[in-house]
Amino acid sequence: MTSEFEELQELIMVDMRKTYTEVTIDHALNPRNLGDMEDADGFGKVTGPCGDTMEIWLKIKNAILAEATFLTDGCGTSISAGSMLTELARGKSISEALKITQQDVLDALGGLPQESVHCALLAANTLREALKDYLALKEEPWKKAYRKH
Repeated sequence: MTSEFEELQELIMVDMRKTYTEVTIDHALNPRNLGDMEDADGFGKVTGPCGDTMEIWLKIKNAILAEATFLTDGCGTSISAGSMLTELARGKSISEALKITQQDVLDALGGLPQESVHCALLAANTLREALKDYLALKEEPWKKAYRKH
């Protein structure tokens, strides 16, 4: 016998599937690379126009993004976008990662409703900020000692 909670949960999932792809739902419920990172080589933090904030940490080895993690205070769509973005970025060279766009995130998620596409832009912009931070610290490594994150 299923409980009322399980029935409600299933109704919510049926409703979500009408709006979001299975990939988006999976990344929202099971985000990859979630959390901050000790001693990151690059860090970016961006607040989007909707008020959601995303942070991305990067570990770079031999000019390749070896690790990428994220946190967001946003909705499930922001979680999905951050999760997918970190998956897309890992293993890429810096120049390849700089080319990851909002559309790349949207395509990998199988699309988002129009009112949520800005979440993919937030993820792409935050990655760019983290890469800019890495490149700036590479030029002036002493600045790493003054980081607050």
